[in-house]
Amino acid sequence: MSLESGSVTYRMFYMRPTLPKDHVEKFAAEALPPISTLTAGDIHGWVTGRHLLDRNITDDKAMLGGYLRLTLCKAERKIPPALLKAECKMEEFAELQARGIAFLKRAERSEIKKQVTERLLPDMPPTLTGIDFVCEQDGSILYATATSDNQIDAFTLYFKQATGVDLIPVTPFTIAAKERKHDLRDLPPTSFSPDHEDDTAETQVGRDFLTWLWYFSEACGGLAALDCGEFAVMIEGPLSFIFEGNGAHETVLRKGMPVVSAEAKTALTSGKKLKRAKVTFARGEDIWALTLDADEFVCRSVQLPKGENLDAASKFQDRVLAMDTLRQILFGFYNRFLDERLDPKEWQAIREDIHKWVSSRKARV
Repeated sequence: MSLESGSVTYRMFYMRPTLPKDHVEKFAAEALPPISTLTAGDIHGWVTGRHLLDRNITDDKAMLGGYLRLTLCKAERKIPPALLKAECKMEEFAELQARGIAFLKRAERSEIKKQVTERLLPDMPPTLTGIDFVCEQDGSILYATATSDNQIDAFTLYFKQATGVDLIPVTPFTIAAKERKHDLRDLPPTSFSPDHEDDTAETQVGRDFLTWLWYFSEACGGLAALDCGEFAVMIEGPLSFIFEGNGAHETVLRKGMPVVSAEAKTALTSGKKLKRAKVTFARGEDIWALTLDADEFVCRSVQLPKGENLDAASKFQDRVLAMDTLRQILFGFYNRFLDERLDPKEWQAIREDIHKWVSSRKARV
């Protein structure tokens, strides 16, 4: 999924400190090595957002719509598994026939696989993959398509190596630490089920937030005045519930109308909270839709408001502005949740209201 068009999946990162003034030159110094140097293993390096082989990083190519837009490229040679298996079998059968034996030892099969790999690998075409990112040159937030642990580890490592800047993933905990100066690790657990005591609940603030957002959308009208404007919120399926206690840990509801299903009410009553759900924010005719992973605030399959038919640079600028608005919306609702969650007296009243919401939910069989 590209940053330039269509839906996009990404994570947000804090940058500490901000980029140095000569950051373009630093990225250029760590550009992807020539593909001709690729042998066994893999190579990493930076390329422009134009394509994965554009190693010539200049000020003009590194910028798009006023934003820094580059890609961490990984190049490697891979043997298709089916081809490797077939070639190994051919060699094994030939060895069995030549030696007049019925089977090969494990070490012998391993040696054959090693020899086949060494023979085939140099002729395999390079496989290219990229992690895109965009940020303001003097900003503190970066958007990157790195979502898995391996991608995040590689991206943060090579970014630090090129610029000296640390990237800190935006999570429910890091938002509270940076913007509220509050360590949520000290937050006591809270149960959203009237049938479970607080001390039986998990301390997963992201899940608390997403479940609270569902409650807010249904029981509180779903309309909030944030610093970036007034927005409505709606929760839709698929829904992923989780509670790491006894019995079934995870429940995923996909088809039909999961939000009003009997299974959804059962999940809430049994102490489960939302881990992932489709969230839609609306302001007038503008709509932001995404699937939010609550634990890590990963934004998946993000659909942004449709912009005007502009040139490529202006269109990209509009998309990044829309992504930044979505960040402000998420942060705005999350901060509103924290205002309530961190106030013991206020949260006690809201918790009781949430219990009533769970108990009184109508469920379609």
